[in-house]
Amino acid sequence: MSLFTQDIKNWDDWFHVFQSVSAFTPLVEFILSRHGLEISPLEKLAPGTNAVFRVGEYVVKIFSPQGLCNDYGTTIEVEMFGMRLAEEVGVPAPRLIADGEVDDKYFFRYMVMDYIHGKMLCDVAKNLSYDDKVKIGQNMRKITDALNQPCENFSPFDVKEYALASEDWREEENFPEAFLAERLAYLDDFHIAENEKVYCHGDFHAENVLVDDGLNVYVVDFADAMHAPVGYEQVYVVSALFCFERPYMEGYFGEYDVDEIVDLCMTWLPVHAWGHGTTAENLKPASEITSFEIMRKRLRELVEKEKGATR
Repeated sequence: MSLFTQDIKNWDDWFHVFQSVSAFTPLVEFILSRHGLEISPLEKLAPGTNAVFRVGEYVVKIFSPQGLCNDYGTTIEVEMFGMRLAEEVGVPAPRLIADGEVDDKYFFRYMVMDYIHGKMLCDVAKNLSYDDKVKIGQNMRKITDALNQPCENFSPFDVKEYALASEDWREEENFPEAFLAERLAYLDDFHIAENEKVYCHGDFHAENVLVDDGLNVYVVDFADAMHAPVGYEQVYVVSALFCFERPYMEGYFGEYDVDEIVDLCMTWLPVHAWGHGTTAENLKPASEITSFEIMRKRLRELVEKEKGATR
């Protein structure tokens, strides 16, 4: 008899069940028993793409079944590479305890990690003081400086090719056709030198950054990392994690120049795998971003406004 009994024929089926404690309890308990780890009741964690549960002092991540995803296995190897790098360079992140596969009703890959006792930045931000946010910005800079180092090409995805192939700017947001055409023309001429590429986590948003009571910062979810220049990392930190808020920016950059931040965004947001979402959120409504010129104008207004905010 299968440990996992649900029917998964497509992504809709998976997303209907991937947070179900009852559906995954037998499979998770089997995994923990296999590795001699203590079994506790399952608790749901923040939803993403895969099934992720807290089990006592562990986090068990079960990846979507083989066959649903064309690059199955890729994100797993990318994530494990990032976690091992984080441990090597001393970045506070979950420790990989075990990984493997279960050939059950479906073929599942999994990882078991430490549970981090912290809260997502998005859940605590409203209670943080100006100085608290500065400290978090400083800690994030230490983390990215440690991670953004030259390394082997761990990802099968080329940043430019991925950006060119992505339909997210068109399908997930309401950007005008003129802007979309300008973006593609920009990407056609975009060049990345191989010697500029470093490890980039690439997905530092407020659910992937955890903060404990001492304002220590921990980072999670290394599955979307890219081999790219440091600007790819920094643009998502400032736009998706900090949302250009002054104290975070001061902590991360020290004294910063509005023009340099706008240039960073104009260079890398059109390229970034998640650039469509953070651009649309920060500069909404997306339907009014008809050109790169309008995008630059909106960015300048936003960065100037946030920098001008008082303590």
